[in-house]
This record gives sequence, C-alpha cells and structure tokens, in this order.
Amino acid sequence: MTNTLRLEGRVALVTGASHGIGYAIAKRYAAEGAHVIAIGRNVGALEELSDEITEKGGKITLLPLDLTMFDKIDAIGPTIYERFGKLDIVVGNAALLGEIAPVGHIDSQIFQNTFATNVTANFHLIRTTDKLLQLSDAGRAIFVTSNASAKGRAFWGLYASTKAALESLVLSYAQEVEERSMRVNLVNPGRIRTKMRAEAYPGEDPQSLATPESIMDVFVDLAAADCTKHGEIVDAY
Repeated sequence: MTNTLRLEGRVALVTGASHGIGYAIAKRYAAEGAHVIAIGRNVGALEELSDEITEKGGKITLLPLDLTMFDKIDAIGPTIYERFGKLDIVVGNAALLGEIAPVGHIDSQIFQNTFATNVTANFHLIRTTDKLLQLSDAGRAIFVTSNASAKGRAFWGLYASTKAALESLVLSYAQEVEERSMRVNLVNPGRIRTKMRAEAYPGEDPQSLATPESIMDVFVDLAAADCTKHGEIVDAY
C-alpha cells in the first residue's frame, strides 16, 4: 500500500494548540504523520489533545507556555534542536481578540497584551526557529491572519492593527528567505466556529459557521514539502 501521509517524518510546532484552529491543526498534522510540538496555555486541553493524538498512534510533545514570556520562546529553538535535531514546520496561530472598543477607550494593558501575543510573540517565534527551518530540506512557516486587517473598521482597531502588523512582518520575512528552500505564508481562515469568534459575536449562531476541521487541507498544503506558494495570504474559505 502506498504511504499517503503528506507530513510523514516532519516535526511541526503549533502555537495556540489548546483549542480552536490550533487544536485542529495539531490533530491533522499528527494524522498526516508529523511529530507535533503543541504550545498552549491550557494544560488540561493540551492533555486532551495528546490523548486524542496518541490514541490514534500519532506523536506529540506538549509545551505549556504563555507566549508573552518571550525569554521562554527564545529558548524553544535550541531546545527543539537538542531534542529533535531539526524543525520542519512552524504555525503561528495563537492570538487574542483583545477589546472591541473605540480606539480612544481601549485599556492600555489590554492593548499591550494583545500586541504582545499577536505580534511580538510571533517575532520571537520567527527568530528562535529561523535557523532550524533553514536546516530543513523544506522549511515551512505559516501564520494566521484575519479579514479584519484589510481595512479600518470601527471598534476593531486593536485586533485589526495586530493582524496588519503581523502580515507586514511575515511578508517581509518571506522576501528575506525567498532564495532558500523555505516557504512562508499566511492563512486567512474566514468565519470559523471558535471561542474567539463567539467572544466577538456573542449573538451569532455558531452552527452557521464552518468548523476548524473544514479548513485543514489548506494548512496541510502549505506545510507539505511540495508546497510552491510563498509570500502569500491564502484564503481558507
């Protein structure tokens, strides 16, 4: 029988893996043969993820971590190198909604925490994994953005500006590595049934939304060794 696992033998790091899109990515990557390093703040949810993956014969390493602890992120690259000797895939998925409010009314601490998680943490993630991805025969870096970044929208200034900043950071990084075997892209998942979506739109019927699992083919395609897309924002819907 032909082996059809598209990520067989790859090592993949996924942030925000304790729920929502990150949880679905970790499960799908493991099902495709990758050893998943799952980062999240909710230890109980990460353990549930581990149980689901290992029960099906998958491989996973849990890394409970608050991504605003930047020194801990900086240590991830060397730790992965010592343990696995390589890293093939990075998915920067973790994010906070922050506060939906007029720009002049946004709480200063919430503003700083949201930028720390949505932007600065991804900068540190790139910095700590870049050399490892370069060592891979097909390094893949994927970051999750949002429709909110496209234009100014009343009350969405905080979240939208973090995603706009993330896009600029990642697209610049993509240009810097375009002569290598790496591929760097962003995914815009669209309207997905997640905890963050429910927080942003509490009156919305969640059953009217697509599930995280329904968009996983896009994340597999961008992580696969045969991916040709680079420096793009890919719509998952």
